[in-house]
Amino acid sequence: MAAARAPLAFSIPVRVYYEDTDAGGIVYHANWLRFFERARTDWLRALGAAHTKLADESGLAFVVREIAVDYRRPARLDDLLRIEVRLLETRRASWTLWQGARLADEAEPLVTATVRIATIRRSDGRPAGFPRWLNERLAAAARGSPVSDA
Repeated sequence: MAAARAPLAFSIPVRVYYEDTDAGGIVYHANWLRFFERARTDWLRALGAAHTKLADESGLAFVVREIAVDYRRPARLDDLLRIEVRLLETRRASWTLWQGARLADEAEPLVTATVRIATIRRSDGRPAGFPRWLNERLAAAARGSPVSDA
C-alpha cells in the first residue's frame, strides 16, 4: 500500500518538438489540448485515479464536458513548457479545472483553459457521479494528507 501526496495543483514539463508545431513554427492550436490532457492524466494518476483504475473498479470513464481556451502567446520549437492543473470546483458528477501552459522559466501563462471533466458509465455513456473512493482521495488531498493507493 503506497501513500503519496496528491496536490490540488499539479504540473508536468513538456518539451515542444517539431511534430507539435505548425507551418508558422509555433505550437499548433490543437496540440495545447494534448498537452493539457497529459497533465490532467498525470494529476489523476497522482490522486490514485488512473483511467484504467476508474474503468476496472467502477466501470466509469473521464470525459471533457466543456473547455474554453485562451491563446495568449505562442510557444516555439524546443521550448520547455510547464503545463499546470488546478482544481477550481467539485460537483457530484463534474469537476472544473484551470489549466495553464507557460515557459518553464516564466510566470505568465502562454495559454490557459477552463475545463469541466465528468464521469460517465462506460456501458452506456450516461453521466455518473464520481465514486466515493475518488471523492475521499480528493478530500484527503485538499487537507494535504497522504493519499493511499489501496
